[in-house]
Amino acid sequence: MSRIVIVGGGWAGTAAALAAARAGAEAILLERNDALLGTGLVGGIMRNNGRYTAAEEAIALGGGDLFEACDRNARHTNIEFPGHRHAWLYDVATIEPDVKKVLLEAGVEIKMMTRATDVVRENGRISAVKAEPYAGEAYYIDGDVFVETTGTAGPQGNCGKYGNGCAMCVLRCPTFGPRVSLAAKCGVKEYMGGTSAGQIGAMSGSCKLFKESLAEPMVRELNQKGVCMVPIPKEMRKKDSLGVKACQQYALPEFAEYLILLDTGHAKLMASYFPLSKLRQIPGFENARYEDPYSGGIGNSMRYMAMSPRDNHLKVRGVDNLFCGGEKAGPLVGHTEAIVTGGLAGHNAVRHALGLPLLTIPTALTIGDA
Repeated sequence: MSRIVIVGGGWAGTAAALAAARAGAEAILLERNDALLGTGLVGGIMRNNGRYTAAEEAIALGGGDLFEACDRNARHTNIEFPGHRHAWLYDVATIEPDVKKVLLEAGVEIKMMTRATDVVRENGRISAVKAEPYAGEAYYIDGDVFVETTGTAGPQGNCGKYGNGCAMCVLRCPTFGPRVSLAAKCGVKEYMGGTSAGQIGAMSGSCKLFKESLAEPMVRELNQKGVCMVPIPKEMRKKDSLGVKACQQYALPEFAEYLILLDTGHAKLMASYFPLSKLRQIPGFENARYEDPYSGGIGNSMRYMAMSPRDNHLKVRGVDNLFCGGEKAGPLVGHTEAIVTGGLAGHNAVRHALGLPLLTIPTALTIGDA
């Protein structure tokens, strides 16, 4: 049985681990935090626009476990707001335990609060990764093929250097340590993304508010409809603020004119950040507060700081047995894209270990296009 080691337990990493286990491999998943899903813990949007088709394609191809988990945990279905049609909103409080259960039932070995900090290289291949538990002695985990799905945000210094900085976002670098790039440890030259204005990286496109801190009519509308749009006073609108966002579907003019809230269990505010002192000047937000651990008042998680060069099999160029998924594979921002690329990386990792031809998904499919 081949052994596939997946580093990073977000949407891409969990999908890679599932795909590897479903293909008959021993799948070992390392996650440096005490919860899976990474930014998926503050995400919540699924099946919007063409992503509905992508989810159905993945289910038809046998890779739909995580999409079905999101469906089971949906708070609202078929809602619409600017840039998004027929969106589903999953509950960020209940999704992670469900995903962990799916992985364990598939036979995935999960090592939580364990950071991969280095690699052992032999003849252009990785033979092992150095695992450092939050509490305990470091040790090495060997494998046949490795999949890197560590994302591109952080470490904390990048958020301070390129963004507004944050007290402690959902990635929690101060507590569990910064992200480490396996590709970079192998000497692969990674690349950084940026905006047309020359800014390096981009901020996450949303943050979250404690729903019960909002005015009761807004809470009622969120609970009933899943979405609430509140006009921003004209003197407070800043259209130039849209350029910092990672996801351009959140950079439409409406996002400068309205505060758009989504019900994901919390109130998901579709803005990279909004100063609390100004937020509380808007009717209905007089008692608003941000929900930990996300520093939505001043900015959060600078992304696209370390993307790996790869081919369409998601094999990293320059390392014989390293694959990548999620944002490591390119400037992707959607949970759907992360699940799709992670799933392909995990599947191809097993094929590579067995000496089989690698799979490329045709671009005629939505998931192939992703």
